[in-house]
Amino acid sequence: MTRTDQLAPLLEFDEVEPEDDCICGGCCARRRARLHAAPVHEGGHAAARSVRRRAAVLMAAVGTALGGGAAGAATAVAAPAPTPGGSSSPSAGTPQGEVSGLYGESPSARSFAAPRAAAAPVTRAQIIERAQRWVDQKVPYSMSRYWSDGYRQDCSGFVSMAWGLGSSQTTWTLPSFADRIGKAELQPGDILVYNNPASPQSGSHVTIFGGWTDSSRTRYVAYEQTSPSTLKRSTPYAYWNNSASYVPYRYKGLSTGGNGSGGTASTSFPGADRFGPGANNAYVTQLGQLLVQRGGGRFYGEGPGPRWSEADRRATEAFQLAQGWRGSEADGIPGKATWDYLVNGKGRNIDGGAPLPPPPVNPPVTPPVTPGTGAQAFPGADRFGPGANNDWVRLLGEQLVRKGYGRFYTQGPGPRWTEADRRNVQAFQEAQGWRGAEADGYPGPDTWKRLFS
Repeated sequence: MTRTDQLAPLLEFDEVEPEDDCICGGCCARRRARLHAAPVHEGGHAAARSVRRRAAVLMAAVGTALGGGAAGAATAVAAPAPTPGGSSSPSAGTPQGEVSGLYGESPSARSFAAPRAAAAPVTRAQIIERAQRWVDQKVPYSMSRYWSDGYRQDCSGFVSMAWGLGSSQTTWTLPSFADRIGKAELQPGDILVYNNPASPQSGSHVTIFGGWTDSSRTRYVAYEQTSPSTLKRSTPYAYWNNSASYVPYRYKGLSTGGNGSGGTASTSFPGADRFGPGANNAYVTQLGQLLVQRGGGRFYGEGPGPRWSEADRRATEAFQLAQGWRGSEADGIPGKATWDYLVNGKGRNIDGGAPLPPPPVNPPVTPPVTPGTGAQAFPGADRFGPGANNDWVRLLGEQLVRKGYGRFYTQGPGPRWTEADRRNVQAFQEAQGWRGAEADGYPGPDTWKRLFS
């Protein structure tokens, strides 16, 4: 019996390594799975390592039997060269797992190796909202665990979730679901991928682009899954390290409908309900980006992003004032005219060097006194809360400061209701011993009476 005959039973039952030059889907999928296989110290399975070791020993034995080991050496895969301009050091210290199904199910690598034939369309707003959900939930980083929505809790699982891929991919397979784009084309919901061939599992990383933070496009809002949990932060382009090797991609399943959250920016006004306190959508990001392009970058400490902030209101107000608008036309909330001017490049830019025209000053309010009490009469609950802008708000704030409850003001008080007003009112209510609904931060008759007594 020859040496090859002795090895035949092993060859019959052991899985053979894929050919390096074969282009079929099965071999491509196996090579990718082999490339991303985790070592035991990073969470991989000892059994998998044993299979790989047995395969290596087997191939070496076959090579020896068939011709002095030359054939075995020919099947060895050389270590890939580092990406030009890149680094072999880990980019974010966030190793990733292998391609897997939801909740870690792994029917076969082949079923997840290529884009699905009919990927569900997704809008930019949905991508950002899903990413923000993990930020809000502070999903812990893990390359082996799966979140309640079924996706693996690492950087590529995070993007797979936001794109709605139906499986957890890797940084090496995500580009198969996307088109490569340039830096100038980046919009919220696109991604930036760094793949490090020298360390494909531990040295690669991916972030979700959330919008530029400045007109010079040197920093952007990055949504990323990294240790210890999901982050949203202002990030230098393209990343903190290995910056030259990150590549922008756009999801192929992106909806390009006319709602402004697809592949192109919206030119039609989406409606006033998309903006203001509590708003969280892609239109807010688009507004902020347009304002930055028109000189409003100085109002943003970070962002723009999808969650409405005071920076959005102040930048919008500055743009409106720059057009010569006053009163309700310069309230910091975009209407049809503001949107039209921004998306079509109309009007004047915000002048960063010159002081902004002051908004009109309302005549001071002299609150009536409740007969027999000497206290100021309560003007009504509708005068306070999000969106309120009147002199009763200013009067409330000034009285809070006089009573020693103004510590949450960084400026003002002013006529526009802010979170600082609410927190100061709440502090005053709690000082009265009130709790729950009685200390919600919104003045009622009893709060008003005690405050002005």
